[in-house]
Amino acid sequence: MTESPVHHEPPIYRRIADSLRSQILSGELRDGDRLPGENALMSEYGIARATARQALAVLINEGLAVPRRGSGVYVRLFRPIRRHGSRRLSREQWGQGRAIWDSDTRGRAYTVDEVHIERLPSAEEIGRVLDSDEVWVRRRRYSVDGRPVQLAASHFPADLVEGTAITLPDTGPGGVYARLGDLGYSPVHFTEEVRARMPAPHESELLRLPAGNPILIVARTAYTSGGIPVELNEMTMDAAAYVLQYDFDA
Repeated sequence: MTESPVHHEPPIYRRIADSLRSQILSGELRDGDRLPGENALMSEYGIARATARQALAVLINEGLAVPRRGSGVYVRLFRPIRRHGSRRLSREQWGQGRAIWDSDTRGRAYTVDEVHIERLPSAEEIGRVLDSDEVWVRRRRYSVDGRPVQLAASHFPADLVEGTAITLPDTGPGGVYARLGDLGYSPVHFTEEVRARMPAPHESELLRLPAGNPILIVARTAYTSGGIPVELNEMTMDAAAYVLQYDFDA
């Protein structure tokens, strides 16, 4: 006689997490909505606090929810930004006066704030790459759909861009690459290095990251046709907010 297979039910905390996940993915719970707290789950399901905490932790670990200290756990739905490495940097984009970020966001609302521009002595590595003892630095924060997603710090050889719109808050149509082109230093080649790490406290604060959320560091150098480096941009990205796409020919 063949024995029937035994089907084990998943643990109660998993079933609670599955129920909440279904409500999130169906749209019943929307981005920013507060999930039932530990006390509410304990009352509804007759479970211990540790079990309620496990259920919420499943959704937090999946990136569907984020805890806010002293407030609760909230739905965190965000359609990732698809960042196409070559398309966004094409001359066709900035050469026609369009912002690089228009390629990334594809019609989604984005804002730039925390803009700080200053002339500084070059850090050792930056000075080596740009062959300049001093740099103009443009720091800013980008938000998409109201959510901070990236910090950026662009460095330019100081003597090259001194007195140009690159040192002003508004760089004009096409941004800094169009202004470099006006100077006769159009960027035609880029290199990017990508690595991941956990954020420093000030990065977590500026990007409003939940605990345990990693970041991506992208360091991009722009070169002219003659191989002259004209910009080193260090970007700090919320890893959960991005898909990085690179196309290669075989």
